[in-house]
Amino acid sequence: MLQIEPTTIELDDAERQPCEIWTRVMGYHRPVSSFNIGKQGEYQERKFFREPDATKGRG
Repeated sequence: MLQIEPTTIELDDAERQPCEIWTRVMGYHRPVSSFNIGKQGEYQERKFFREPDATKGRG
């Protein structure tokens, strides 16, 4: 049986592509980088949460 060894690819920071973050504002999606400084501050202050599953605990 032929065994293939995994290859590790390493990139320098110069070779990496920056990730652009988008979010929904006023009903449509926009990149956070296009926000003015006040709206960027509001975005940084957001708190993320997860709703509990409504079906848990029933039985």
